This record gives sequence, C-alpha cells and structure tokens, in this order.
Amino acid sequence: MRTLRYSINVTLDGCCHHEAGLPPDEESMRFWTDEMAHADALIFGRTTYEMMRSAWRRPADGVWPTWMDAAAVAFAEAIDGARKHVVSTTLSEVDWNAELLSGDLRENVQRLKDQPGGRLWVGGVTLPTALADLGLIDEYEFLVHPVLAGHGPTLLAGLGERVELESVDRRAFSSGVTAALYRPARTHD
Repeated sequence: MRTLRYSINVTLDGCCHHEAGLPPDEESMRFWTDEMAHADALIFGRTTYEMMRSAWRRPADGVWPTWMDAAAVAFAEAIDGARKHVVSTTLSEVDWNAELLSGDLRENVQRLKDQPGGRLWVGGVTLPTALADLGLIDEYEFLVHPVLAGHGPTLLAGLGERVELESVDRRAFSSGVTAALYRPARTHD
C-alpha cells in the first residue's frame, strides 16, 4: 500500500498561494526536487495541474528557458518526468504524463493507494482539503517560510473536522524556512 503525502509551501500566517512571496531558495529547490524524484506518482487538482504544467513542462524544443538556473532545471526535469493523476470534473483529457481521474474521489485515490509502489504526493489547496476530509492523507509536509502574507488562500481552509497531528521530522534551512513533517495522530484508547 502506498502512502499519500500532502506537501506545500506555506507562510507563517498560513497562506499557501504561490504568489505570496515564497520564492524558492537553493535549499528548498533541492528539497522539492528530491520530493518529486521520490514520489511514485503525483496527484493534482485541475488548477494545480494547469499551473504546474505551464511552469514546469519541458518545452517542445526541449530547451529549458534561460530564466531557469541549474536548481530549477533539476526540479523541472523531476516533475516533468513524474507520473501524474489529475482530479477534475471539467477537463475531458490531460497530457504531460497524466491520467484523468473522474468519478468518486475516495474510490479513485484509495485505488491508487492500494497499488504496490512508493509514495504518492499531492499538492495544491482545494484537493488536499477534500482528501483530508476523507481521511486519505497519511503525511502532511509543510515548508514554512518566514513570511507574513496577510492575504490569499490559507492552508486547508474549510476542513470539515479537526485533524490531530504528530510531529515526525523537522529540518531548518539556512534561509529560515522550516520543513516539518506530520502524521495523523493515532488515538490511544
């Protein structure tokens, strides 16, 4: 059975919008590249899929844009080659090494988790909230940036029920970013 990990950049005040002043530094780019390289498959909602595809898909000519440094190219190559599953009720087809998931969310994601293999990874805002409500997320991983955004979408907004978490690992980067990994707490009767 595969583990489903939710990973995202977040500000100290909980904002998780990609334009909230969270530019990746070299350490966090290496971290995200490693995440993509170790994921058996990625699960995206439509919005995250389209955003990531527009930013990180290998150009048709095979040449990465000049704005990308070596760390960005390494990340782009890792995510570009990863297997992807896209949850959408509005898309009729997907590409970029992706499969469209339609129908019952719980059944689709549980089917992916039940397959043999390594870790599944989910990012974004809306889809992870639905997956958390269904109890399907096994690990929560947050890269907390020392920034106060003051606006924008917040982490897991609208979550149906409180989820108790246990700290599993924590790592500080020289930039002040902290990577924190949690698992849902086991209840002790």
